[in-house]
Amino acid sequence: MIRVLVVDDDFMVARVQHRFVERVPGFTVVGVAHSGAEALDAVHRLRPDLVLLDIYLPDLSGLEVLRRLRSGDATADVLAVTAARDVETIRTALRGGVVHYLIKPFGFDALRDRLERYAAAQRRLPGDREVAQDDVDQLFAALRPAPADLPKGLTPPTADLVAAALRAADGDLSATECADRVGLSRVSTRRYLEHFVEAGKARVSLRYGSAGRPERRYRWTA
Repeated sequence: MIRVLVVDDDFMVARVQHRFVERVPGFTVVGVAHSGAEALDAVHRLRPDLVLLDIYLPDLSGLEVLRRLRSGDATADVLAVTAARDVETIRTALRGGVVHYLIKPFGFDALRDRLERYAAAQRRLPGDREVAQDDVDQLFAALRPAPADLPKGLTPPTADLVAAALRAADGDLSATECADRVGLSRVSTRRYLEHFVEAGKARVSLRYGSAGRPERRYRWTA
């Protein structure tokens, strides 16, 4: 499980984010903080893997919290979740090493997408082995937002449809099975499935039959 600390000065917003995180498989909330000081203390006490960090806090700016985390021994990753949309704040957050920057208000799907991409990226670098360039490329591909990544000819609404079918599957699906569920051709559906594999959001495995080419099976990785 990926352990998450939610940091937001608004108690109701923090509660909503808490519920959102708990709805994403593989994630659990280990704590909630409502100020910068509480956030720093919670990071050191609870050792979360990921911090959902608001920028506007009553005592310390979220950017100052980020700076102190990076200057200390904290190993938690940070996902900025904030209404701050000015360029300088975003630049400072990026320089501070946030894994993503999510602007309020947002819905569950937007947060789920970032969390799933974060989880996929973590799986790209298992253990302490040395990695190849392909591993690094796939790591950064997994963190990129979906709509901008879509190859020519693929559309966000259809991508969402195929992704929903893959998420809902009890196990893996072939391109043909997924196509039947969403009402697309097998060829079109496979293009979306292969895109999800490249983006780190799905995994492909081969099923060998008695004869002919092996069947490619796809599973959502969240």
